[in-house]
Amino acid sequence: MDSITLSARHLHAFAEVGFQVAGGSGAHGAMTALRKIIPVEAYEFVAYDPATGRHRSLVSSGYARVDEDAAEEYARLDPYRRAMASRVPLPMGSPGTELYYRRHLEPYGWRSGLTAPLFVGDVGEARYTGLLHVNARRALPPETGTVLGAVASTLAHVTDVTRCVIDPFGLPPGFHAVAFERGGRRRAVAGWPGSEAIEREPAMADLARDFIDSRELSRRGLWPDSTGQWREVRVHRAGVGFHGAIQGAVIAERPCSLPYDLTAREVEVLTRVAFGDSNPQIAAALVLSVRTVTTHLEHIFAKLGCDSRTRLTTKVLAEGLCRLDVP
Repeated sequence: MDSITLSARHLHAFAEVGFQVAGGSGAHGAMTALRKIIPVEAYEFVAYDPATGRHRSLVSSGYARVDEDAAEEYARLDPYRRAMASRVPLPMGSPGTELYYRRHLEPYGWRSGLTAPLFVGDVGEARYTGLLHVNARRALPPETGTVLGAVASTLAHVTDVTRCVIDPFGLPPGFHAVAFERGGRRRAVAGWPGSEAIEREPAMADLARDFIDSRELSRRGLWPDSTGQWREVRVHRAGVGFHGAIQGAVIAERPCSLPYDLTAREVEVLTRVAFGDSNPQIAAALVLSVRTVTTHLEHIFAKLGCDSRTRLTTKVLAEGLCRLDVP
């Protein structure tokens, strides 16, 4: 890719693009900033959804119309596949794209344009999120491709549909997270590493569905994964997919030791107490004698510093000490 000499105007525009993508006006704000250094008259952001393997138009401005099937048609072109491999913007009318441009752009007066493939992350770990079309009715300056290439990794966040909004709750450091749609489809959570433990457990999709259908805003608990490692788990409501429009849930976990020197059996007993079970009910559910349950409770009260079932229940629910019920 050619180089350009950066002026103060370029640097200011680049900084403004980053600000708009991160917390300002998103795509339109970013392109307003970019238009200060390249005379783009129309643009379209196309998002790639890894959950479906398809492209769709996400945000556009300046075009008289955007054909519904145009995004997927363009993404299948061999020249664009090569542009993805090189990360270099593809000029309008490049060999192999002529039919696309004659059909979708030239009838409306567009005579110049570029398409930039968008990736987030470092080169070795980059993740494709979609593409950006820019067009003009006159020839764009020679440096347009270099400028787009310079800001492509920033603009890629506009088309990153894996981003999930965990709001109003946050997660402490050390958690790994996976998002679920109600139908069970998994999605990555931008900014958080994925969880192999959750992905290995098919029943987590059912847990997410149950949570989405409940009236709860969040859920906490302890969960032994398939290897026997205990994990602290938090479940939050989230909007997933395009613009967070799909109702979903984020399930996050991190490895932990059982708190308060509790044993696995004691966690099962205190979980039943928190759910309101009596000692005989707990004994029947866990196939224990009532005497054994009473002994476990004596140990639990001592370890947690509680002197009543009410106080024990309050503490257990507040601190997420229940064993998480994975269907």
